[in-house]
Amino acid sequence: MKTKYLYACLVLLICTFSFAFRLADDPFEALLKKLSDFNEENPQEKVHLHLDKPYYAIGDNIWFKAYVTDNSTNQLSKISNILYVELINENDSVKRQVKLPLESGLSWGDFKLTDTLPEGNYRIRAYTQWMRNAGPDYFFDKTIKIGNAWTNKVLTDTKYTYSSTNNEEHVNAVVTFTDKKGQPYANVPVSYNVRLKDKTVERGKGLTNAQGAMTISFSSKQAEANVSGRITATLTIDNKEKVVKTIPVKATSDAVSVQFFPESGNLTEDLPSRVGIKAINSAGLGEDVSGAVIDQDGSEVLPFKTSHQGMGSFIINPQAGRTYTARIKLKDGSVQNIALPKALTAGYVMTVNNSDSSKVNIKLLISESLLNKGEMKLVIQHNNTVSGVLKITTIKQVSTLSLNKEELPSGIIHFTLFSPDNIPVGERLIFNNNPAELMNTELLNLKPSYGIRENVPLELMAKDNGKPTIGSFSIAVTNASIVDPDADNESNILTSLLLTSDLKGYIEKPNQYFRDNSKQTREHLDQLMLTQGWSRVLWKDIMGNTFAKPVFQAEKSLKVSGTVTTPGGKPIPNGKVTLFSNAGGIFMIDTLTDAKGHFNFDNISFGDSTKFVVQARNAKDKKNVEINLDQIPGQIVTRNKNTGDIEVNVNEAIQSYIIKSEGYFNDLTKRGLLERSYTLDQVNIVQKKIQAKNSANLNGAGRADAILKDTDLGYCTNLSQCLQGRVAGLLIRDGKAYLMRSSNTPMQIILDGTNVGSDFLDNIQPTEVATIEVLKSVGNTAIYGSQGGGGILIITTKRGGDSSYVRYAPGIVTTTPSGYYAVRQFYSPKYSTPQQIRAADKRTTVYWNPHLPTSAAGSAKFNFYNTDESGTYRVVIEGINAEGHLARKVYTYDVK
Repeated sequence: MKTKYLYACLVLLICTFSFAFRLADDPFEALLKKLSDFNEENPQEKVHLHLDKPYYAIGDNIWFKAYVTDNSTNQLSKISNILYVELINENDSVKRQVKLPLESGLSWGDFKLTDTLPEGNYRIRAYTQWMRNAGPDYFFDKTIKIGNAWTNKVLTDTKYTYSSTNNEEHVNAVVTFTDKKGQPYANVPVSYNVRLKDKTVERGKGLTNAQGAMTISFSSKQAEANVSGRITATLTIDNKEKVVKTIPVKATSDAVSVQFFPESGNLTEDLPSRVGIKAINSAGLGEDVSGAVIDQDGSEVLPFKTSHQGMGSFIINPQAGRTYTARIKLKDGSVQNIALPKALTAGYVMTVNNSDSSKVNIKLLISESLLNKGEMKLVIQHNNTVSGVLKITTIKQVSTLSLNKEELPSGIIHFTLFSPDNIPVGERLIFNNNPAELMNTELLNLKPSYGIRENVPLELMAKDNGKPTIGSFSIAVTNASIVDPDADNESNILTSLLLTSDLKGYIEKPNQYFRDNSKQTREHLDQLMLTQGWSRVLWKDIMGNTFAKPVFQAEKSLKVSGTVTTPGGKPIPNGKVTLFSNAGGIFMIDTLTDAKGHFNFDNISFGDSTKFVVQARNAKDKKNVEINLDQIPGQIVTRNKNTGDIEVNVNEAIQSYIIKSEGYFNDLTKRGLLERSYTLDQVNIVQKKIQAKNSANLNGAGRADAILKDTDLGYCTNLSQCLQGRVAGLLIRDGKAYLMRSSNTPMQIILDGTNVGSDFLDNIQPTEVATIEVLKSVGNTAIYGSQGGGGILIITTKRGGDSSYVRYAPGIVTTTPSGYYAVRQFYSPKYSTPQQIRAADKRTTVYWNPHLPTSAAGSAKFNFYNTDESGTYRVVIEGINAEGHLARKVYTYDVK
């Protein structure tokens, strides 16, 4: 953060301004102190994921690198040590979640896109538990297209048309069903269901025509014209196979929503003010409109039109006693009339001109009746931290000032104007692009062209302000001739951490604002700030102390914790608690409860699906206690805010890529390198042998010398009684099970996959048991090695495998908390010669390296081999250094 430079640059301002000075009893200083205290107690985190590709196909892997920064410093965060990354489908359901350790704010992982997933618009969402306090608006939340030609038999193409009658919106969806070769499914029966806002509004059946098309019609109330939903269509094709297709409904009308935003918040009579315009169509994308402002007499005051993705502005000088309406002309010839905000009789207007490449010009206007009332304050913030405060006298109606952009940090700058009464009366956001806060990266030794399978040895050189710098970088190399880059909308570290992470709502093609620093780009970006600017912190909350206290604590490590109580709920202090697991060998650790009965096994590291048993006793070593484990509620999935990124026809949008990738995936499948699911024909089961459902038996469920089912255990008070005399060659002694052939070695007990030792038998309630598999013979115990020397009891509970938190008996629970994901390594082949005989190499991600650190000299070397596919290869480099300065660079070369 830069907190000193603003004071230096403001010294040069005209004499009507004076710096804020600190007095112990200054109420404005007290307000700034509240903001400072809030920021110190509630630091914010941001997340960016660098993805290897802009879109994917079923069968692909999604590779990603996570950068988590501290909002107050822009540096890598030390707040959280755990990151959650989720893959969410079109139905707002989490299909995959990985939990990753953060090392100094960095981590990486992947998602494997199995063929059990359908094509569609998926979201990748990433957050820490601490970020949940600020809400999901500030999570990393990216919509990506995932197509499917590999295992997909039916492709769809949908065209929507809209009409309106009697306060209802009518939708006609013409859905065309074809195979992968484009041949229509003609005269095929289709049943369908249409849901809007999770309610079924239409269902029916029909046949496709000769072109494979079918029309599905439905209606929506006009007041709900912009709701979204989905069409679920089920086709019955050859051999009576049913294929289900889900088609997004982005909107139920082609209406355009237009909003107006006075620059500093309000219009004021007799003070000229800039007004921002934003027009959005039903698909969530900006749509340019034109029109005129008219007064109450119907006279035209001024014309206006938007100039960039439905955004634009005009300047109006509201006159006393007059009202204004915007008459908007839409492309279909219709007209909308929208009343402009009513002007205040007296007030303040702040106008900011950010189109200059070197400075920001600010003009402050005051109503005549408010002159000579004291001093105004202009607060300048970056990432909620006050960078400077300027006091402005009210002796003049118009005051101007300018700020040097080189002295401002990169990112969103927030200006707030306070009246002499310390009331915020104007706010404005701008974006500053300061090249001095970006690292410069170069790829040394990169040639303009290479051959197929040729080695590409490169050296990354990173500099910050002209000096070598140590940083962490991620590198993705793709064949851009196959993976057509989505340059304006792909995941981008500059966009994520400097722009979208601080703005609420959907931003269309955010990367376009970082292409260059031209005047046009600056003007377009300023239109975005004028119409979508929003602050994480509201001054009214600071002034009224109405901020909610954090609910979620920053996670520093994995843990298993909870409370031990009496059966009546009274906390048990100084109780002994034991945690054990057999994952990766037998693990056991003890602790004592505190005065409130709470225990905490902290700073433990374990993989996902690791099972633990927690056993507790009171201070007198009695087991009649209750254990209640701490549970963090899951994060709900909010509706997709990236409405403009939703593609109705996903496969068509990336058709060339998914068709090209199909051959690659089929080749991998033939070589046994890619698994494929197969749907079996329906079989009617006449008789079924009941075996051990959810069993952890390493030999396979039911492969045991004897099996006891729950019906065999109905009259036992404990498992010792249940087993006594029930299994040949098994005897019970002192609550332990033994085999007669090895009577000195007790049988080991494996409870829902966890080895709980040999003395655990009577801690398990018989009513909770689904099956007991007895392993006696060498053929069944050999797989367990030395643990099986005395035999094995595989005990599967009725909820084993179905719950992460199961209470078996007083004093005992098992839990399967979410552990760290085992990150896979990207495979990059090596060829000794280009002619080396190997299977065809048709990878679309040629190289992925999530962590390439540079040395103190600012350099890092790496190499990879090209594939068998010619074309233009694209190298994307992203990274960050210790100062929080970012880097993004794109290089290309040809492969012939």
